[in-house]
Amino acid sequence: QVQLVESGGGSVQAGGSLRLSCTTSGVTYDRDCMGWFRQAPGKEREGVVGIGGYGSLIADSVKGRFTIYKDNAKTALYLQMNNLKLEDTAIYYCAARLECYRFRWDPSEYKYWGQGTQVTVSS
Repeated sequence: QVQLVESGGGSVQAGGSLRLSCTTSGVTYDRDCMGWFRQAPGKEREGVVGIGGYGSLIADSVKGRFTIYKDNAKTALYLQMNNLKLEDTAIYYCAARLECYRFRWDPSEYKYWGQGTQVTVSS
């Protein structure tokens, strides 16, 4: 059974940093794809950064600022967010797709989701 639980969201001023965590169960990191998506008010959910057997992929909007990584025990996925901007404000979700070699950008291709965690960036 796949379970994903996010934590680490909060409020921060522009230019600040946050680290999101996604504790996982039922996921095999080298076999499955995992990633972070976000949804801002009034906007569609979008992929931010993901990882799979192929490697990691990152959206242009966060390149150079966000990093995805996993712990050695491969039971948690992290999103390090630096130099946060106002437009990064959103609910962030961790997602998983089983037996997926390359991270997929389309949220509809992911069956498993965490509950989401709010990130608010203020000026």
